Amino acid sequence: MDMGIAGRSALVCGASKGLGLGCAQALAAEGVQVTLVARTAPALEAAAEAIRRASGVRVTTVAADITTPDGRAAALAACPAPDILVTNAGGPPPGDFRDWNRDDWIKALDANMLTPIELIKATVDSMIAQRFGRIINITSSSVKAPIDILGLSNGARSGLTGFVAGLARKIAPHNVTLNNLLPGAFDTDRLNVTMTGAASKQNRTIEEVRAQRAAAIPAGRFGTPAEFGAFCAFLCSVQAAYMTGQNLLLDGGAYPGTY
Repeated sequence: MDMGIAGRSALVCGASKGLGLGCAQALAAEGVQVTLVARTAPALEAAAEAIRRASGVRVTTVAADITTPDGRAAALAACPAPDILVTNAGGPPPGDFRDWNRDDWIKALDANMLTPIELIKATVDSMIAQRFGRIINITSSSVKAPIDILGLSNGARSGLTGFVAGLARKIAPHNVTLNNLLPGAFDTDRLNVTMTGAASKQNRTIEEVRAQRAAAIPAGRFGTPAEFGAFCAFLCSVQAAYMTGQNLLLDGGAYPGTY
């Protein structure tokens, strides 16, 4: 299938590894010129060079923290009017809400709610003007099924979800779509860190913890960044123009609900 987005430009956040990198790779494979943003320069440059070799597209890198005003300014200076925006930032730490103070909440809101909103605010008008735009927010399956120890993430990402629901309908007449991708358990560094911590606390091997976690997923495995990226690329395609304002769950069937 020709996605119809060759020659377009994309700003992809958190793109040096994991799900952000999967999205950048899939978009580049479709001929999209990509600007990659991540905090760690060496990993970012390695990812960019691999994409250049694989796809031949122009790849720009910005080593910055997208959750800060300076980081967003640097990213937007490198790619001020993207056709495609993929927002993505690491989730806040787990814990008990009794231990969190106002600063913890503000940091979570800044990273997982306000940063995507600021990026959308900075780019959506140019998308409207040219009558093409695709905005994808990478959020979390916890939006559908909250995880008790991830209260900071549950709250911040739910706030973003509510905002998107309203804005998506306002920009739809201009061929600008806005959707959220909700990943479940994907085989990324973040998942490995989480399971390594669990293995240590439970005095078990990481292999045992991985096997138990994977067995609890109906698909019987973890997702891969490549398949997540492929779904993201489809949402950015001309074929997906009629889908907007949606929360799309990719979790191998782990969510037990009907709706």
